[in-house]
Amino acid sequence: MTGPGTFSGVERSEWKVLSDDDVVRRVLAGETALFEALMRRYNQRLYRVARAILRDDSEAEDVMQHAYVQAYTHLGQFAGRSSFATWLTRIAVHEALARARRRRRDLPTHPLAEPGEEAMVTLKSEDPNPEQLALQGELCALLESSIEGLPVAYRSVLVLREVEGLSTAETADCLEITEDAVKTRLHRARALLREELFERAGIAAATAFSFHLSRCDRIVATVFQRLDPRRMSTVH
Repeated sequence: MTGPGTFSGVERSEWKVLSDDDVVRRVLAGETALFEALMRRYNQRLYRVARAILRDDSEAEDVMQHAYVQAYTHLGQFAGRSSFATWLTRIAVHEALARARRRRRDLPTHPLAEPGEEAMVTLKSEDPNPEQLALQGELCALLESSIEGLPVAYRSVLVLREVEGLSTAETADCLEITEDAVKTRLHRARALLREELFERAGIAAATAFSFHLSRCDRIVATVFQRLDPRRMSTVH
């Protein structure tokens, strides 16, 4: 019996230092509850990659559950030829692609194949104020919407490389494509994303950096306060 805050008798503060291989080995040895550590470790990655392929929150969560069940059931088959993270991500990618094919029979055999045919926004603020937080939220929504508009082959690479921060080699391994393909698709994804963001932002471009009336009034008032009243009287 395990208590709160533990994984099969292992304190939550302790499992974080365990490697994936350590956790896998202990789960196979009978500490099955410790598998939760792996799920919590990779929930975000699996959600992002499944969401990138399917563009549906509910289906992405279903893919995550399927991937974890499959990984747990076949954990003994994990040979360690690649990292556990890559092995798990592949399971999720395969399931997401299978669902995409069932949903759209007109998709090519491998939806991640090269389509017929790059700019991530990062806001840095040590102590963002409410206006900055609101702006970040708006930009994030715009960015997510623009990413969803990319072809799935580009979208998947962009999410793994730029959002999840995987290396070119790791991304290629997860998607089972070459590293050159990853580089090419990432470059094209960034270009398409930049074009989309500028096009959508163009609607409001005319009002960007406007010098609003309230600011104008404030500047005028400040200038008059700093001027010598006697010199002002000679002007009139």
